[in-house]
Amino acid sequence: MTHPFLDLPPLTAGHFAAIERRVARLLATEQDVVITQGEALLPLEGCIRGGARPGSTALNVVTGPYGQTFGNWLRDCGAQVVDLAVPFHTAVTADQVAEALAEHPEIDFVSLVHAEAATGNTNPVAEIGEVVRAHGALFMLDAVASVGAEPLLPDAWGVDLCVIGAQKAMGGPAGVSAVSVSARAWERIAANPAAPRRSYLSLLDWKERWIDGGRTALPHAPAQLEMLGLEACVARIEDEGLETVMARHAWAAAATRAGAAALGGGLEPYVHAARDAAPVATTLRAPAGTDAAALVAAALAADPALPLVAGGGALSKEMIRVNHYGADATRGAVLSSLAALGAALTDAGRQVDIEAARRAVSETWPSR
Repeated sequence: MTHPFLDLPPLTAGHFAAIERRVARLLATEQDVVITQGEALLPLEGCIRGGARPGSTALNVVTGPYGQTFGNWLRDCGAQVVDLAVPFHTAVTADQVAEALAEHPEIDFVSLVHAEAATGNTNPVAEIGEVVRAHGALFMLDAVASVGAEPLLPDAWGVDLCVIGAQKAMGGPAGVSAVSVSARAWERIAANPAAPRRSYLSLLDWKERWIDGGRTALPHAPAQLEMLGLEACVARIEDEGLETVMARHAWAAAATRAGAAALGGGLEPYVHAARDAAPVATTLRAPAGTDAAALVAAALAADPALPLVAGGGALSKEMIRVNHYGADATRGAVLSSLAALGAALTDAGRQVDIEAARRAVSETWPSR
């Protein structure tokens, strides 16, 4: 007997390379694309350990928890780290980055998260990339949450290392990721004696054994199901059209923000300005005197499949997150999430207007 998930023919080098090319088209990049066989933290750490070295100085932009993680990795590599931290309810600006670079002309590596799904903000990468390019530093971007949800143009924006994952807006599996690598990033990594080699974290291994070898022999057995899942989600984006997919995410974010305001009950946007709000997730500040985690648990009691979570760590008591990405970037998911939050707030003694929230969503989401 056969099983559709288990009894699969081996993934050939040609098939693997074809999936790489489709990912490159999604990113509109002419740079090398390496598909890494693990969750996106794998290439993110690989990029930092390859690009940073003892004696280098890195500007690490912190607009959420992932930026904090990058700073820890950079310090572990022996780099001097300049943290540019902004409140999690806002976004960093190109002017702030330019000021930090001017104050520290020795900076030769910049790390930034495009969209922070955990805090619901997004950063103006195109403007920041222009500043970083003028300074001459290597630019690494975490675009795991933003790819498929908002414009992402690593070549045009001067991004040297652009890491993506399939599990959010792309609607794919979490166990596979990718990174586009510029020519000067390859030069930087190759010149770094501390860069991982003969390691699962090594990007150089992929270049030397896969790319430079003409993509004829894979360095190791690929994650078969995850690769097929990545191919399927890229195909789905191609069929729907990337612009349409991004529009769905933008509408979901705008509708959630408008619906939450109309719902009332004391909910407020966590990210103050709509221009700074990420299209993958809308974060809301729980009303004073309530516990965000308890509200989310009550909302999920009726429908555990709703894309609602409480904030992580210290934010668990104050932040509610509506994860309207991938398959949940729909009017139905937004409406159901707001209705469930409304019911939970009502049970907590708050006065809400669920019908007003429905109207706000309908008025914000364009009719076809």
